[in-house]
Amino acid sequence: MQKYKFVTIFHQFNILFIIKMNKFLTLLNFCILLNIYSLDIKSNNSFNDTNIYKNEIFKKEIKTLICKKSNSNLSQPIINLNSNERLSVIFDDLEGGVKDYYYTIIHCNSNWRKSNLLTIEYINGFNDIPINDFEFSFNTIQEYTHYSFEFPNNNINPIVSGNYIFKIFEKDGGVVAHARFLIIDYQVSIEAQVRKATLANNRSTSHEIDFTIHHPNINISDPFSEIKVVIKQNNQEHNTITNIKPLFIKNNSLIYDYEDENTFYANNEFRHFDTRSLRYKSERIKDIYFENNRNHIELFYDYERTSNLYSVDIDINGQFIIESQESWDSSIESDYSYVYFSLIKEISYGDIYIVGDFTNWEINNHYKLLYNNHKYETSLYLKQGYYNYAFGIVKDDGELNMKDIEGSHYETRNDYHIYVYYRPIGERYDQLIGFLKTSSKNLF
Repeated sequence: MQKYKFVTIFHQFNILFIIKMNKFLTLLNFCILLNIYSLDIKSNNSFNDTNIYKNEIFKKEIKTLICKKSNSNLSQPIINLNSNERLSVIFDDLEGGVKDYYYTIIHCNSNWRKSNLLTIEYINGFNDIPINDFEFSFNTIQEYTHYSFEFPNNNINPIVSGNYIFKIFEKDGGVVAHARFLIIDYQVSIEAQVRKATLANNRSTSHEIDFTIHHPNINISDPFSEIKVVIKQNNQEHNTITNIKPLFIKNNSLIYDYEDENTFYANNEFRHFDTRSLRYKSERIKDIYFENNRNHIELFYDYERTSNLYSVDIDINGQFIIESQESWDSSIESDYSYVYFSLIKEISYGDIYIVGDFTNWEINNHYKLLYNNHKYETSLYLKQGYYNYAFGIVKDDGELNMKDIEGSHYETRNDYHIYVYYRPIGERYDQLIGFLKTSSKNLF
């Protein structure tokens, strides 16, 4: 009987020991798996990447980075999901020679931060694609290598909609550039109207964008949290309107009919200069000369326009076109020149910058004008073409103000881009389900 009790106690001890060991091993395995998963997340930057991705060049020898629809110079880089549409990405390397450049894509949310998706969840195909299409400049003073690729292709395709970044990098080096593009899966339609601002104080200077989102084919449970709208003027960044909520909800429609939250200063028509010819002076060109083995172009002085009446001046709303009039292929026969800007103005606050699509609408020292002898000056090394630009003042708060130099008139003809993003409850990324480009030209 005592032997039986001893054996029973011994077995109970063994069972208890085994249970505790199993719990320990289970916990250990869980910790190991958690650690592996954490390493995988870190390697993909899925949750740790808080950078805002934008059009940006990181290598000074890289110039004229353009991302657009194929065969369409003034298009926005947005294409339909699972369509035959293509994007074209081009850039020049002023170092010349041939480099091992690659590209991949990064999926972002509506705020241009990396989404929580893993690479295999938004890419069908390979991750790192070599850029094999290149040409050497021909008959130019500035030698360069012109690189290009089209997307999507047989090697890489996006499988979900949303905001994306092209990441261009060297095989044995760092990141060279980022370029934004968008993939859309239309599930809603947008009806919009651009009008003079409703509020009396803004009627002569501002545009109001009223719009309605129609969604008969999708069930939106909570439009205040599931839908995000982004509105851009001429697709520039500094005055983007976000986080605007529907004012009314009615019959599968979301109505955004505000009087203040959806207004933009109309500003003015863009200034321009034309360097498509280096032999003949165009309207805004004061002088063209060759010095120190480089082309130089002086523009006529610019003046502030705040007190001027509105004047119709056909522009391309801040964009630019690369072209050479004396060439067969502008992509490799367009030369580079130092273009000199001078603005006659006295200010007691802030700094003055050149802004436009060719500056990526960025505020950095490269595009800052310096004060010299009663005028602000700078020079930029630019490829031949037709350029739109404007001047803006940046105060201590970091906000760009264009109207204090350019003036603001409701008659100004601007493009407005409305983007609609959708994240149903439980989803991990923002889908791009609607887009509309409209214009204040409809005012007239």
